[in-house]
Amino acid sequence: MIVSVASGKGGTGKTTVAVGLALSLNNVQFLDCDVEEPNAHLFLKPRITETSPAFISIPDIVEERCDYCGECQRVCAFNSIAVLKNPETGKGSVLVFDHLCHSCGACCILCPRGAILETKKQIGVIEKGIARDFPFVHGKLNIGEVMSTPLIRQVKKEIDPKKTVIIDAPPGTTCPVIETVKGSDFCILVTEPTPFGLNDLTLTVDVLKTLGIPSGIVLNRSDIGDDGVASFAREQDIPLLMNIPFDRDIASAYSMGVPMVDVKKDYVYLFRNLFARIGKAI
Repeated sequence: MIVSVASGKGGTGKTTVAVGLALSLNNVQFLDCDVEEPNAHLFLKPRITETSPAFISIPDIVEERCDYCGECQRVCAFNSIAVLKNPETGKGSVLVFDHLCHSCGACCILCPRGAILETKKQIGVIEKGIARDFPFVHGKLNIGEVMSTPLIRQVKKEIDPKKTVIIDAPPGTTCPVIETVKGSDFCILVTEPTPFGLNDLTLTVDVLKTLGIPSGIVLNRSDIGDDGVASFAREQDIPLLMNIPFDRDIASAYSMGVPMVDVKKDYVYLFRNLFARIGKAI
């Protein structure tokens, strides 16, 4: 089973829930797909045993073959290639904006002169190891890279279908989140009982409905705020899986990188109950 943990906004407790769930179950694998700001390792403290570079393919122009016909610019759906040609001399140049390239290969395949090859560009690293007693994988995107989805895709290639896979997703509702939750059997939505939390929750619910992924809500800091999220869950028939009241001990432990289940043992049973409810929902 693949369970992703997402939220419409940052700071709701998504990683807290993902880590707590992983530490409460047996035969799990943990993937941190928040590759721009991975932080699950701060709590799980994995022993990294393998580090490998992550690459994408980008076009490499062979100027000697190019006649600047502009076909590559025409077929690129992402405007990552610009062809500049002097109509008087027939000479020109081809500009490649590699930050916009999605590595689709169309320019390479459709170039009539065979003037485009593919070269590798490193965008980050993938680190694998052992956290407590289960496998741990996360990605780290290089500073300055603007697209995290290729790295997320490569991190997800490490999924072990024989285990219960817990995936910590990036915040928001954009492409990185969609790439992360895609293929999940269930998605836990972590939110807080505030108007901001409700607004971003509704956006994430719409995304999951479009993808056809069942979901349930964990309400963090449930005893502060209003009842807007609870009312929304009832209206949309989305199960409210768990309430986590505000607790100074949990907050203090969090600030020191200590998982909540290490200081509040009762939450182990609550997370196991949450997982059982997910199994019934699926």
